[in-house]
Amino acid sequence: MIRWTLSLFFSFFFLLSFGQNKESHLSEIGPGWSANSVNAPIFRKNSLVSAGRYQFVAYYDSLARVVLARRIIGSDRWTLAPTPYTGKVTDAHNSISIMADGDGYLHMSWDHHNNPLRYCRSLSPYSLEMGSMEPMTGNWEEHVSYPEFYRFPNDDLLFVYRDGGSGNGNMILNRYHTESRKWERLHDNLLDGEGKRNAYWQLCIDLKGCIHLSWVWRETPDVRTNHDLCYARSFDVGLTWQNSRGQAYDVPITQSTAEVIRHIPQGSNLINQTSICADRDGNPYIATYFRDHPDACTQVYVLFRQQGEWRTEPVGNRTLDFDLGGTGSRSIPLSRPQVICSGKGRKKKLHVVFRDEEVGDHIVLATAFLSDSLQWKHRIISPRPVGRWEPSYDTELFRKKNKVHLYFQNVGQGQGETTVALVAQTVGVLEVIKP
Repeated sequence: MIRWTLSLFFSFFFLLSFGQNKESHLSEIGPGWSANSVNAPIFRKNSLVSAGRYQFVAYYDSLARVVLARRIIGSDRWTLAPTPYTGKVTDAHNSISIMADGDGYLHMSWDHHNNPLRYCRSLSPYSLEMGSMEPMTGNWEEHVSYPEFYRFPNDDLLFVYRDGGSGNGNMILNRYHTESRKWERLHDNLLDGEGKRNAYWQLCIDLKGCIHLSWVWRETPDVRTNHDLCYARSFDVGLTWQNSRGQAYDVPITQSTAEVIRHIPQGSNLINQTSICADRDGNPYIATYFRDHPDACTQVYVLFRQQGEWRTEPVGNRTLDFDLGGTGSRSIPLSRPQVICSGKGRKKKLHVVFRDEEVGDHIVLATAFLSDSLQWKHRIISPRPVGRWEPSYDTELFRKKNKVHLYFQNVGQGQGETTVALVAQTVGVLEVIKP
């Protein structure tokens, strides 16, 4: 096993020798379904979220029930509330997404893989009691996948999802108005697969309200057909869109009109649905992984724009390779990476979080000051291995208090929609110390 830096080597050695980690604090909640990764994919937006003085977490338990948990931020005492809702936990796509609006109402969508919309919201602000299922707009809600919530600086919400199937689907955007408590459709089809392909995206909203969107195209349900990394942004809550040079897009955006910020051919181990963030100035940063050429090992990369050009920079030097291919959920030695940006000016830093079999399926935090030459420091931050876990975090807590809280759970994953023999494992929140 090759260690990337001395700091990573000693962190891993410390864990093996003493079985604890001073890089983080784990607040444990309760047992959750673990026979696949349905509780811990990166595309959960969000798995945990803060509102007011509370932090909320959602997960499936061993009976496939949707469970909500709440604590006062800073406390380790959790209140648990199993909801009347369940999900098809044997399909790792069918994750739970939550977000709180500006009035403190919790919104939840769950159990989707090309099936009708399942959405509800809490009966009162900061409550764990959820109301009945309801539609949003009532249109194009029959074939939903990958539901994701985001919060605008004015406390309205954005909801995005795919309509259609892998290799043949479109991207839909809805906006929730907190004042009127109603949803409106922004786009029936923002990223158009033209019946031949679909886009797998990552999205964030910066502090000024700009929506940053990047994506790969996939030609078929086989993940090998992922190719090219593209980018778009919107300064008017998603109504109009432009590329990174400020040139307006015609909507829907198609393969022929999309700005390709990095040409990556099919068969390059390019993963889909990773992460994007923005700094305080509104500059976007994208994390992903792929093979740079056929004989190379798959590496984690960050992409960002500097002096009018997009840069691609590796995050470390991995030596454990694998072949990314097939349909359905995959059991992959490397998780999709999460990218977070903190600080400003000369103290601006990038943080990339991922799980890697190369270090015993522990969680790695790679940090570098943003300069002409990124010098990455790698740390092990997990107290124990996490199987096929992927990183998702409390975006609103980071936005307000600069704290990184990750959803934590040891989970398994078979190839395709298969499960492994793993009993329910403890769900928790991993609080990173001094990210």
